[in-house]
Amino acid sequence: MVNHCANPRCSKPLHYLREGRIFVFDVASGEVDKTGKRSRRMEHYWLCGECSRTLAMEESPQGVRVVARARGFVQEVPLARSAMAS
Repeated sequence: MVNHCANPRCSKPLHYLREGRIFVFDVASGEVDKTGKRSRRMEHYWLCGECSRTLAMEESPQGVRVVARARGFVQEVPLARSAMAS
């Protein structure tokens, strides 16, 4: 269960999903099923609003980690204005 920001330097508690960003990864678990294949599971991570402006999550051979976002990536998209608002 996700209950705090995935950034180890932050760890802000998760109260609402209205800010921040959820990351979902399909990762191999350490368990082997009856067919001899490694089972897989979905792992969920959350970065708070402040951390998600400069950080992202990625999967690497060592596991899921927090990384700096690429420059030029626009995170915030303005809400579309309603046609009725004109």
